Amino acid sequence: MLNLERLRTLDALARHGSVSAAAGALHVTTSAVSQQLGKLEREIGQQLLAKNGRGVRLTDAGRLLSEHAARILSQVELAESDLEAHRGQVVGELRLSAFPTAARGLFPAALGALRTEHPGLRVRSSELEPEQGVAGVVRGDLDLAVVLDWYNKPMPVPDGLVKAPLLDDPADVAMPVGHRLADRAEVDLTEFAEDEWITWGEGEFCHEWLLFTLRSKGVEPIIGHRAGETHTQLGLVAAGLGVCIAPLLGRHPVPEGVVLVPLKQRVRRHVYVIWRADADRRPSIRAAVQALRETALELG
Repeated sequence: MLNLERLRTLDALARHGSVSAAAGALHVTTSAVSQQLGKLEREIGQQLLAKNGRGVRLTDAGRLLSEHAARILSQVELAESDLEAHRGQVVGELRLSAFPTAARGLFPAALGALRTEHPGLRVRSSELEPEQGVAGVVRGDLDLAVVLDWYNKPMPVPDGLVKAPLLDDPADVAMPVGHRLADRAEVDLTEFAEDEWITWGEGEFCHEWLLFTLRSKGVEPIIGHRAGETHTQLGLVAAGLGVCIAPLLGRHPVPEGVVLVPLKQRVRRHVYVIWRADADRRPSIRAAVQALRETALELG
């Protein structure tokens, strides 16, 4: 009889690629991961791991069993979802993430409402960029993730995930109060060809969107500073160090010395929540989605 926890350990190793990464995902020690895999090898009488430099790799038997493990664990989650739905109770643990401005703008009210309405539900939240949130839900490290894409650059959602829209988030250009365009009613992105941009981290979805959008208008952006959090970006704008795109969600209070001007071509982010289809019937998932939607509706 295959042990479920040992299959879960093998699945984590297959998904994360190393013993240390699997241990981190499972919140156990590397020694515990090695012990579980050693017991699993003895139970099935086959070698699952082979040395690969300073790390390990899955053998053919290890890859075969890990593929079965992924399917088995998915079926177990589906069974747990069905049982939770049958009980109709919002209980247990829920792990969710959001990109920083959504964590600031949505989580306090939504998670507070969940705690009040469902005291038996234990919620664990974290800030993660959209790509990381999607990957976490796919791997099973997260139950839900609040993610985004832009009006002109959608983010692909992998098969097996469900998504629900939360809100459309309008964005303006933030500039120092003394900027030459600060008194305008609206501006065009092409008017900032000579300005330094304060943007997100290298490789982040929003940073790539900004490069894509400016270049599509014939503007090669001048990147002056990078910051992952909107308020850090706005602080740099207030200091006169550049301009930035400032979505509405999570940007208040806007610091003194910053002017927000709408764009002629309206720019919006689409904010939505994703979860695994095989967990769709869990009351805790439904309760969390409802709380996020109600909070988003209040934001307008």
